[in-house]
Amino acid sequence: MNKLTFLVLVTALIFTGCENASNEANTTADSIDMINPPVARKEAHEHLMHGDSRMDNYFWMRLSDEQKNAETPDAQTQEVLDYLNAENDYCDQKLAHTKELQETLYNEIVGRIAQTDMSVPSKVNGYWYYNRYEEGQDYAFYCRKMGEMDAPEEVLLDGPAMGKGLDYFAVGGLSVSTNNEILIYGVDTVSRRQYTLYFKNLTTGEMYADKIENTTGSATWANDNKTVFYTRKDPVTLRSYRIYKHVLGTDAASDELVYEETDETFSCGVYKTKSRKYIMIGSWQTLSSEYRFLDADNPNGEWTVVQPRERDLEYRVSHYGDDFYITTNLNARNFRLMKTPVATPGKSHWTEMIAHREDVLLEGIEIFKDFLIIEERKDGLSQIRIQKWDGSEDYYMEFQDPAYTAYVGYNPEFDTHTLRYGYTSLTTPSSTYEYDLLARERTLLKQQEVVGGFSPDEYVSERIYATAADGTKVPVSLVYRKGTPLDGTAPLLLYGYGSYGNSIDPYFSSVRLSLLDRGFIYAIAHIRGGQEMGRHWYEDGKLLKKRNTFTDFIDCGNYLMAEGYTSKGNLYAMGGSAGGLLMGAIVNMAPDMWNGVVAAVPFVDVVTTMLDESIPLTTGEWDEWGNPNDKAYYDYMKSYSPYDNVEAKAYPNMLVTTGYWDSQVQYWEPAKWVALLRDVKTDDHLLLMHCDMESGHGGASGRFKTHRENALVFAFLLDLAGKAN
Repeated sequence: MNKLTFLVLVTALIFTGCENASNEANTTADSIDMINPPVARKEAHEHLMHGDSRMDNYFWMRLSDEQKNAETPDAQTQEVLDYLNAENDYCDQKLAHTKELQETLYNEIVGRIAQTDMSVPSKVNGYWYYNRYEEGQDYAFYCRKMGEMDAPEEVLLDGPAMGKGLDYFAVGGLSVSTNNEILIYGVDTVSRRQYTLYFKNLTTGEMYADKIENTTGSATWANDNKTVFYTRKDPVTLRSYRIYKHVLGTDAASDELVYEETDETFSCGVYKTKSRKYIMIGSWQTLSSEYRFLDADNPNGEWTVVQPRERDLEYRVSHYGDDFYITTNLNARNFRLMKTPVATPGKSHWTEMIAHREDVLLEGIEIFKDFLIIEERKDGLSQIRIQKWDGSEDYYMEFQDPAYTAYVGYNPEFDTHTLRYGYTSLTTPSSTYEYDLLARERTLLKQQEVVGGFSPDEYVSERIYATAADGTKVPVSLVYRKGTPLDGTAPLLLYGYGSYGNSIDPYFSSVRLSLLDRGFIYAIAHIRGGQEMGRHWYEDGKLLKKRNTFTDFIDCGNYLMAEGYTSKGNLYAMGGSAGGLLMGAIVNMAPDMWNGVVAAVPFVDVVTTMLDESIPLTTGEWDEWGNPNDKAYYDYMKSYSPYDNVEAKAYPNMLVTTGYWDSQVQYWEPAKWVALLRDVKTDDHLLLMHCDMESGHGGASGRFKTHRENALVFAFLLDLAGKAN
């Protein structure tokens, strides 16, 4: 994500040559400074825990789902809406002078997107499936062709028609019955990731009366073409916790509950193995997982547990022939591959296929009839390893960029010698390849088109290592346009995440070119809390070691300044969600380092949220952040929680974004944070909040609308950097 800038209107008027502009355009720099920010009402609310008192003057901003969904807002809801809209108005006013820049950026970003576009078709059960976009449309057509790509097209879903007139629209996972005749798909029109499932007859085009609400958005067919399994969410916490069985043509209210995850720290889901032989129910939390399976030919049969859950035991299951292949951390921090007969799936029968390695993280596998494909990570970079089942071949694919992302793509067919994989780097547009496993030859099927022309030769990508305070080497990936000065004068945007073991791999962004072409350097700090350098990288950035994430990011910023990539006054930071927590922590810990900070949907009220089990994701994340009901975790969490550590001091220029319907980081966290910062900070720097009143955690829907916020963010950054022209 990206955000606004600050530009002096007088300069804008000189460049536009306007003499009789609108009142908005006639705003002077002095009058912009005189615009007063919203002042949120204070209402004392005391949180007591472990004998410790935390005062929260803005706790009143929290609304229940019932209040938000009511046709007529009550007094509290109206006050919250008024405040959020006042913040939006203030943001618009303070950035009114960048409207022309925002429009330029938006048109530039959207102008690089191919208006008419199509995904690479994938063959499943005799049909080629793909989606395509038509010029000017935000949403896709979901299509298929039988047998060959020159066959007549069947439009399964008309996305533009379905999304017309809706503020938000998203389609969930499409699933077609084994006989290719019936489609299940999910639709979310609120942006809370609560999907309604619909059924469509692909032969007649008619919709079935069956309709299932409050699901994860996808369903799994049994092999009888009439039975499906799907996952429902807890209506309050949104935890995926129940698996139901539905028979086509019956009332969903009478669907059979086949599995309920009663442990509130676990979530669950259902899927079919690539072999199409078994239906699997998976249950998982941060440190443990459990799977059970059912013969897909017998949807009314009994479920069998693969391996009962144990604390600190994680595993994933793939099927081939008479065996399950288990990727697990059993006595293997970086995971190893095991094999076990389907008839005796428990861990006492697991035998080792690929041993644990201290310097290589085993991330996953893909099974073909003659080949085993292994996804690994070494030295922070992804690798694809290819083995023949008979042991005659074992090699790694080669990639050229110093920092890149390579990953196994969608490979639904089992009996094939071609591997679909994806590749991208900071200078290579997203590319889909087909690799001949026998001939060892690759064919480029599609590379992301950058309309208007793009040459990777005009940009430079680097991989460097910053040294953290404890001596740890932290990878940093950089990209900049050739000719960008490396003498400290260039503005640099440092991005980070560092949570949940999510690795932030280098990737190409045509959107990002608008910054690079205006002189910005873009850098990704691969900080602890992710999994770039192996499982220990994650473990050293969570729970009672969480502060490593924040200090790593700060150390990366200092290293980039020391090496002359940028300098104080030219350094910017950005992160979203848990990366927004990172932003909140670094502005408390090192506020004078950053000229500007973008915190997108930031998780900043850590202690309060982790104590509230009614909030989505809370109980399932205690193994990530700690359970504050335990005083040791409470004290540690409170020591870095951004909201609990706001002080009367100078903070950098900041842009904070949120979504009113966000189900992952509720809008009130950033809203309260901004209100508190306004009340106590001692500087006159920009503090802006933009709340999308129509969207949730992922921002606006559609392929164009979301770039309005990107243009806002970029304008914010470019203006602060003095590169708005």
